[in-house]
Amino acid sequence: MVNADRLLPADPHTRDIARELYAEVKDLPIISPHGHVPVEWFHDKDYHFANPTELFITPDHYVTRILHSQGVQLKDLGVGQKDFTEEQSKHAFELLGKYWYAYVGTPMQYWFDDELSTVFGIDKPFGPDTAGEIYDEINDDLKQPEFSTRALVKKFNIEFISTTDDTLDDLHLHDETNADPDFPARLAPAFRPDLYLEPYKTANWAHEVEKLGEVAGIDATTYAGFTEALRRRRQYFKAHGAVLSDHSHADVRTDRLSDTEVNRLFKQAMAGNITPEEGDKLRRHFFADQVEMAQEDGLVMTVHPHVHRDYDPQNLAQYGVNIGADIPAKAEYAVDLKSLLNKYGNNPDFHFVAFTMDETVYSRELGPLAGFYPSLYVGAPWWFLDSPEPILRYFDYITTAAGFTKLSGFIDDTRALCSIPTRHDTNRRLTARFVSGLVADHRLSMDEGKKVMRDSVQAGPRHVFKLD
Repeated sequence: MVNADRLLPADPHTRDIARELYAEVKDLPIISPHGHVPVEWFHDKDYHFANPTELFITPDHYVTRILHSQGVQLKDLGVGQKDFTEEQSKHAFELLGKYWYAYVGTPMQYWFDDELSTVFGIDKPFGPDTAGEIYDEINDDLKQPEFSTRALVKKFNIEFISTTDDTLDDLHLHDETNADPDFPARLAPAFRPDLYLEPYKTANWAHEVEKLGEVAGIDATTYAGFTEALRRRRQYFKAHGAVLSDHSHADVRTDRLSDTEVNRLFKQAMAGNITPEEGDKLRRHFFADQVEMAQEDGLVMTVHPHVHRDYDPQNLAQYGVNIGADIPAKAEYAVDLKSLLNKYGNNPDFHFVAFTMDETVYSRELGPLAGFYPSLYVGAPWWFLDSPEPILRYFDYITTAAGFTKLSGFIDDTRALCSIPTRHDTNRRLTARFVSGLVADHRLSMDEGKKVMRDSVQAGPRHVFKLD
């Protein structure tokens, strides 16, 4: 059984304060403004996961990457496999048990133990001797009505959840799901235009641009038409409930080109004749266009830059993207954002949420910048940083320079449904742990501490992501 005081302070006095603070938010609804769970899970009124491997392993690159590091082939975990049999699924779960020792001390171990206990009521230790038995127990549960995805959304008390979607998606599944009074949450799409902003990296970019134009109802094969097509798609997403656009590039520079240069490079890109350096120039100009469009349509901009994406070309070719082979890169926010912030940073209606996997920029750049510019918010610790110690350092670094109001609220960024409540609960416990120290030091009153807790879960993310 998981400990009721998990992640709370070890000191008895401070722990008592943290317990009271945690109780303030323990049962509040979950706001999940950025994630990657597919809309199909919610659209079907009676969608059930086929088995525990489909639920816990195959979609979760946090889990699969560690198994891969132990020499397990991704295909044996269902990654990239269309016809994964029941026998193969159970074997994958048993592989997780066999290599469970590799997860000791990781956030994945904590999340999984928490999910087994709080979602499925399973408190026996997981490992090589119990994996098969636990697989069978969960498999039986997943067939029950109370374990449909919609029932789980209700059980998890999810109030708002956003998916991340193809720019050309007609969003009819979102519309139909939200129109169904039986769906217990508000579901939103998120606009992700990266494919169209990376003319060098995107395979057959010109063909993708032509498809963009067809869906937007305009000839997108010129720079002017391309820009208008993306503007129309942003507006379409907003009309269908989107609150944000999401971006992930090598940097967040917004260097603009002259009209002559951007049109020349656009033509070269359409002809498939562009260098990596020219591709970067175009991408930065296109990204600047997205920033300008955000001033018009009001969509929040979230950015996840500075990542060596798909680091392993062999596995990329075999399994595709999002398999856990991403590596943090050095971030340069103060330099890269100067032009953007000096143009739009003082606009309080423009919300720009900056995430990083380079925590050195929290105290050196993002905290000080967010502590001055109204438009800038600092995204919650993400990917390799969403574990207890980095989360506590994030609170320390950012609140010192910018206060609690410039935090994004927690972002689970997950592809695994059952990890959503666990990850949000983890953050609530760690927030209570951090704030309890301020109360214990008499830097905050208990009432102030409780308000910080409530705002971190509800008012804060509601404001940052314009949910009201």
